[in-house]
Amino acid sequence: MLKIASFNTNGIRPRMPIILDWLKANNPHLLCIQETKAQNADFPGKPYMDAGYHVVFKGQKSYNGVAILSKLPLSNVQTRLSNHEENEEARFICAEIGNGITVVNTYIPQGQNPDSEKFKFKLQWYRQLLSYFQSKFDPTSQIIWLGDLNVAPTSLDVFDPRKLYGKVCYHPDEHQAFQKFIEFGFVDIYRKHKPEEKEFTFWDYRIPNAVKLGLGWRIDHILATRPLAEKSIDAWIDKAPRLLPKPSDHTFIIATFNV
Repeated sequence: MLKIASFNTNGIRPRMPIILDWLKANNPHLLCIQETKAQNADFPGKPYMDAGYHVVFKGQKSYNGVAILSKLPLSNVQTRLSNHEENEEARFICAEIGNGITVVNTYIPQGQNPDSEKFKFKLQWYRQLLSYFQSKFDPTSQIIWLGDLNVAPTSLDVFDPRKLYGKVCYHPDEHQAFQKFIEFGFVDIYRKHKPEEKEFTFWDYRIPNAVKLGLGWRIDHILATRPLAEKSIDAWIDKAPRLLPKPSDHTFIIATFNV
């Protein structure tokens, strides 16, 4: 069995106790992390290596940053989505984990608001990622794509779909961009196993008691191409870490595969 999880840390250093405790309690084969907010030279890899994980990462100062913690050997690690942009932001990392499986971890831009240049950049980033998948793989490839994708795909994935429709992360242009990945061959693993469940992975710090009141979004995802989706056993969200002292504004999403 392969157990894989995703977590936007909103800063890996202040969240280290939460992550280490969660790894010990849950023992995943892989944990993909986003928004580490640590330059490569400052990435705190040793505690995770001491816990039995291989660690690969790409960081930048104060913003973004992605990492993979893996009990399985990692090969063919890539940290650039494009070969054309020298100063590409630290939002992409992928690696092969054996058995022909590729894991792609992304931190999609948030987009600020639909009228901003940052929103245009977000949609461009989605197009660039889709082009990457189309050029490197086909739908029969074994790919797990996960991370903070900054999109709530359906009305089940936001606490108030009427009020929030058209806002960033729940906008029709983002839904259209996300749908193209489904058309390519990706399956939303959480939704496969929880077709009616209204659970979330993100709760805004600025909303008092957001977790207890259920005022969240499901914007962190685990997707897989159909050959792997057919081997998926379960998927769930662990809300407990969001209720701990000094939490991230996100929590862990997990899936298991019989591979």
